[in-house]
Amino acid sequence: MSHREGINNLAPSRMALRGLRVVEMAGLAPAPFCGMIMADFGANVIRIDKTRGPDQDRLGRGKRSLALDLKKPEGVSVARRLCSNADVLIEPFRRGVMEKLGLGPDTLLKDNPGLIYARLTGFGQSGPCADMAGHDINYVALSGLLSMLGRKGAPPTPPINLLADFAGGGLMCALGISLALLERSKSGKGQVIDANMVEGAAYVGSWIYSSQGMFLWGKPRGENWLDSGAHFYDTYETSDGRHMAVGAIEPQFYEELISLLGLDAEEVGQFDEPEEMKKIISARFKERTQAEWSKVFEGKDACVTPVLSMEEAPHHPHNVARNSFIPSVYSPDTYEPRPAPILSRTPATLPPGLRAPQIGEHTIEILTEAGYSKAAIEELRWLESREGCASLTLLLALLYVSPNRTHVPDCLLSLVQGHLIEGTQVKAVTRT
Repeated sequence: MSHREGINNLAPSRMALRGLRVVEMAGLAPAPFCGMIMADFGANVIRIDKTRGPDQDRLGRGKRSLALDLKKPEGVSVARRLCSNADVLIEPFRRGVMEKLGLGPDTLLKDNPGLIYARLTGFGQSGPCADMAGHDINYVALSGLLSMLGRKGAPPTPPINLLADFAGGGLMCALGISLALLERSKSGKGQVIDANMVEGAAYVGSWIYSSQGMFLWGKPRGENWLDSGAHFYDTYETSDGRHMAVGAIEPQFYEELISLLGLDAEEVGQFDEPEEMKKIISARFKERTQAEWSKVFEGKDACVTPVLSMEEAPHHPHNVARNSFIPSVYSPDTYEPRPAPILSRTPATLPPGLRAPQIGEHTIEILTEAGYSKAAIEELRWLESREGCASLTLLLALLYVSPNRTHVPDCLLSLVQGHLIEGTQVKAVTRT
């Protein structure tokens, strides 16, 4: 039996967060990641989506979707009822938004004193920047870490949106939720979590801050041991335009590196002038392809590995052996990472056929579970469809007065395409 088969054969009741009820307010990147972590490890995650708009969540696997209009009191009432019976709420809005909706922590914790109310923002719930817009690059900039990233003579380089959005944001929020749940098991009380990406990213970089007095640092960006300044810790191009990653910090690993490269240790000393040493090592790596060098260093303690693309990583022998990637729920024939870390007794179980929800797919199911009668659900649907009919009438009128549709904004066309009214899909509305 393979490791993956072993995981899939485990009873879902053994998952670590089984029985945990999570409400996630739909957002982008950090909050969905936090919610996905909860779902991956067994939590029942309900994502509250807007009733209209594109589905931009690519971290929705294992969740259920309820579409609500939170600008209406009926929508707020439903959200409040769901939170009254939930263990965790994850909300990604700027400071004050939930309070304006009538869903602030004072209200919801009064309804449900055991609720873990996780607030995930860029700048936090207080301070001069709390109400400002921002993205990963801004949060990493204020954390102090962006100043450390980049090559010699180049401006700071943003690490895509990994450091703040996901490491300091979604993952740190999941840690906060776990800690609050553990504390609640002792006190019986919920609490508010102020998870923000500036402090989260900075906390991830704690060692960077505390190690500044060590010999590793002390030079400008791009000239230190771990920031591409050292010839024994960098990437090198191969003859086929690919790259190898070298991290031979310890003397014994560096010795093995030089030996396998076929270089003279006396000519390429570990602590010789790095720029000159880089030229020598670079020239040698360009003599062979990435595949050839991978065979040379395979199984050797030289700390050298190929730089794989995301298409290649799932097929690397090590990742295949550990089933480190799973088929994507979004794109056929592609992969995504499986949940980590692996728990020995209660690992994450991703059953075959698992997928991400469509917006509003589980609305009736969730409302029924929440105690709404069929009549109450029909009334909510009628209120929604009444506004939908008015919106659709306006959009169709715009299309009528502009037969070639060139004067109708794309955003309005997208609303007509896929508009759902009483279960009837409006199709074939395209620009001609």
